[in-house]
Amino acid sequence: MSQHPQHDADEYRYHSGVSTPAGTPDAVEFIDVHKAFGRNKILRGLNMGLPEGKISMILGPSGTGKSVCIKHMVGLLYPDEGDVLVHGESVPNMPDDDLFEMRKKFGVLFQDGALFGSMNIFDNVAFPLRQHTEKSEEEIAQIVDQRMEEVGLGAAKDKFPNELSGGMRKRAGFARALVLDPDIVLFDEPDSGLDPVRTALLGELIQEIHETVMNEARADGRKHMPAFAIISHDIMTCRRVAEYISVLWRGKIVEAGPAQDMLNSDNPFIRQFLAGESMGPLTMD
Repeated sequence: MSQHPQHDADEYRYHSGVSTPAGTPDAVEFIDVHKAFGRNKILRGLNMGLPEGKISMILGPSGTGKSVCIKHMVGLLYPDEGDVLVHGESVPNMPDDDLFEMRKKFGVLFQDGALFGSMNIFDNVAFPLRQHTEKSEEEIAQIVDQRMEEVGLGAAKDKFPNELSGGMRKRAGFARALVLDPDIVLFDEPDSGLDPVRTALLGELIQEIHETVMNEARADGRKHMPAFAIISHDIMTCRRVAEYISVLWRGKIVEAGPAQDMLNSDNPFIRQFLAGESMGPLTMD
């Protein structure tokens, strides 16, 4: 029972919590997840799904717990209450060996690419394959070359991260996120630090690569279709790329659903946020 029922009701009056299904199973599911750091409550009963075979977007103002969600998905953080499922398996309840295997399902593109400065781009992209597989160097080279070509970095494999632009470093990070053929690829604010043109180009690249890996998954008869999830507050990327949108605010989902439904939502908060308007429920507070 809340000690501040009136305050809570007021704070969450725009949170309908409605989640319209995407029509495919969820690759990742948050079930009533609560997470606090000291007295700072970040997630406050989060219910959210990331559907298989779709490009999802987790949107919300800064400081709403979007990046904390990523850490819960891969088992770097555990909920204080609730559960996080990956392909139906509870992450907090996994033994260490299962957790290690589960993490191989994920590829993650961090904000700055998170490349090793002492390695050239080829070795950066090859790193997960050398760490987690028994593949020969010949097989590794074939996979790395393919992924680097796909992200448009075929000619840059001998360069070092400090020789690349910010956009190229992100693309190298993208290639590295793909080399283990992950079922789930997470993008943590991929558009941060990029100008509008490069942001648009990165969005196009994400769509192209998702189509490529979907075709690969179908051809291989994979059990799970690849889920891409972008954590961002960039509305233009959302409008261009997202197939499924979850809007997170104050640690809970306001609404979630197929992109077209969300972009046409009559919820005042969703409307304000997706239109980037100054008037509405969201303030500078």
